[in-house]
Amino acid sequence: MTTTDDLPQPEGAADVIQTEYQIGQDNIKGSVGPFGLDIHNPVFLVSGLSIVAFVVLTLALQNETEAWFNALRNALTGNLAWFFLGSANVFVVLCLFLIVTPLGKVRLGGENATPDYSYTGWFAMLFAAGMGIGLMFYGVSEPISHYASSFAEGAGGPDSWAPLGGAAGDAEASIRLGMAATIFHWGLHPWAIYAIVALALALFSYNKGLPLTMRSIFYPIFGDAVWGWTGHIIDILAVFATLFGLATSLGFGAEQANAGLNYLFGLPATDLSKVLLIIGITGVALLSVMAGLDAGVKRLSEINMGLAALLLIFVIVVGPTVAILTGFFENLLAYAEYLIPLSNPVGRSDANFSQGWTAFYWAWWISWSPFVGMFIARVSRGRTVREFIICVLLIPSLVCVLWMTVFGGTAIQQIVQTGFQGVVDASLELKLFAMLDQLPLAGITSFVGIVLVIVFFVTSSDSGSLVIDTITAGGKTNAPTPQRVFWCIFEGLVAITLLLGGGLGALQAMAVSTGLPFTIVLLGACYAIVKGLQSERAIMTK
Repeated sequence: MTTTDDLPQPEGAADVIQTEYQIGQDNIKGSVGPFGLDIHNPVFLVSGLSIVAFVVLTLALQNETEAWFNALRNALTGNLAWFFLGSANVFVVLCLFLIVTPLGKVRLGGENATPDYSYTGWFAMLFAAGMGIGLMFYGVSEPISHYASSFAEGAGGPDSWAPLGGAAGDAEASIRLGMAATIFHWGLHPWAIYAIVALALALFSYNKGLPLTMRSIFYPIFGDAVWGWTGHIIDILAVFATLFGLATSLGFGAEQANAGLNYLFGLPATDLSKVLLIIGITGVALLSVMAGLDAGVKRLSEINMGLAALLLIFVIVVGPTVAILTGFFENLLAYAEYLIPLSNPVGRSDANFSQGWTAFYWAWWISWSPFVGMFIARVSRGRTVREFIICVLLIPSLVCVLWMTVFGGTAIQQIVQTGFQGVVDASLELKLFAMLDQLPLAGITSFVGIVLVIVFFVTSSDSGSLVIDTITAGGKTNAPTPQRVFWCIFEGLVAITLLLGGGLGALQAMAVSTGLPFTIVLLGACYAIVKGLQSERAIMTK
């Protein structure tokens, strides 16, 4: 096993770093193929051909695939929930450890590095890439679901959908438990997953001079083997996880955008409508991809953050303002109170909740982690590790608490205070619009909600294309534009294929199945991060 001391060190000039970087590039260099593709053989070919085969077979066997996808999802979350929950706990503990130890003083890019982006631009890109579509889809539906199941169920049992068995008939306790469970799924744990991948990539790329690709993280563990098939497999897994995790979110976005357009304008809520939406939005994403990171992704992210902030403020002002403002702090306290019981990976009495909700979420976040982590790494040079983790872990978690409190809390107040049942009875993708319908200017705010879903869709798609492009080009961040176009198109095709082949169940099944092997990759990354930071810290203290 190669130790971190064997890695190229900043001391002794950049020549040392460049030499190791060149070794990495020489061993994984690609070749220019047809249509201007900078092919990283065999990662590009294996992942590309596998995904083409998946699309063809799923579309050819639509009648058989839906049951298979649902069985796959249930088998993985049912049998391996303990593994997903336990692994996510490891990621949170490591992040909190790095904040409070001297390792947090290490600067990504070296002691003299300066940030490439302002805080405003940085936060906008972090948030838009990380959870945009999910917050729009689940911002109302998840708090309502947990509240309703908690209120309806008592001690629960192995088949309980209520978190921790629920609080039957107790509205106040059900609200606290429902909001705590929701925040648990959108707070520290998912952002810790993203932070682990992003920190590892940034550290080994910017400080150690290795290519910006997943295999580089494992240099302290496997040494030069990362330039061979060991590294190829890691990168191929990253491509699969990214593509299917992203397709899951794009599928959710298409479902909600179609439902919203049907709700407002009567657009038919059919598979054809969803397919046309994905095609149209993928076309917009292509334009953003061709514009590049600064002109495309950054600009769209900032526009979306502005729209999201306006919608958030509007609901606070015209909704139950006092309940929202007090609820933010009450929900934080509830989250702290229930954090450990909800994190428990074994001996759970709420199997449906811990497996069907939490295990699926953790697998989904993990499948997204190569995409979001690499994207965050690309825009985070110049930050200290402590600054990086606080900003990537704590601040977005607080924003998620605020978002869920405003949208989910408003919907719950509509139920409790006015007896409005429309938001309960609405389908998952329509709950946001049912809640907004009870507030002033419902037509305008619902249209803004649809625009947000679409633009989050675009930013996720073009960000994901940039990341997959980087992985399949051997860590190059300036691979040819036709290659980004190739991956952007295939993201849309996979989302269409999964929707037609089994709907939301198929989307969830593929997120879980690709998240499983990548969980093992992330656990290895934890060890590599500690070794790499210890090496950097030793240099700083000389």
